[in-house]
Amino acid sequence: MILTDPEWQAVLLSLKVSSLAVVTSLPFGILIAWVLVRCRFPGKSLLDSIIHLPLVLPPVVVGYLLLVVMGRRGVIGSWLYDWFGITFAFSWRGAVLAAAVMSFPLMVRAIRLGLEGVDIRLEQAARTLGAGRWRVFFTITLPLTLPGIIVGTVLGFARSLGEFGATITFVSNIPGETRTIPSAMYTLIQIPGGESAAARLCVISIILALVSLLVSEWLARLSRKRITGVS
Repeated sequence: MILTDPEWQAVLLSLKVSSLAVVTSLPFGILIAWVLVRCRFPGKSLLDSIIHLPLVLPPVVVGYLLLVVMGRRGVIGSWLYDWFGITFAFSWRGAVLAAAVMSFPLMVRAIRLGLEGVDIRLEQAARTLGAGRWRVFFTITLPLTLPGIIVGTVLGFARSLGEFGATITFVSNIPGETRTIPSAMYTLIQIPGGESAAARLCVISIILALVSLLVSEWLARLSRKRITGVS
């Protein structure tokens, strides 16, 4: 189980990519979940379907679309590169973007379920007592949605750790730059004698996923106890 330097690079890069993917997408996940639960507007079902597309599309298709849109010559990517010198394709930033896109539907779904469990009458009562919309959101809605937010965050992190198809299509498999654990395993199983190293990374992936799920369950239970006042 002693990892080599390239294997450590893959593990640390996976943790970095997954953490940044969750941190950057979480505010948008909360916003989209709130819009889907609390707002009524034409095209709501279409927006919901678009948000969940990465769950049903082949990951390679998502990676290709990211390349078309965010590549150096893409619709948005070319503008970002020309004006700000920022590029996503074939860099760790692109790996973060790909992981965020693929994990976003799971995050939104978990937060949405948590938000649907919040009694809207509590929000209405706070509004009648003079609390503003933002104060109601941050003092009532957000704390009561915390279990769903925790579950969505950890599910997004675990999904990002396992992301492969969209990542390798969008940012390739560059050692030390975009080679995460799945990409490293894909490379190792094609090399004679690389099975043992691939097995080590497999064990690391399983451990990280299990720890993420256990932490998610523990934090969700803890937050539910604090909300309900159960000791």
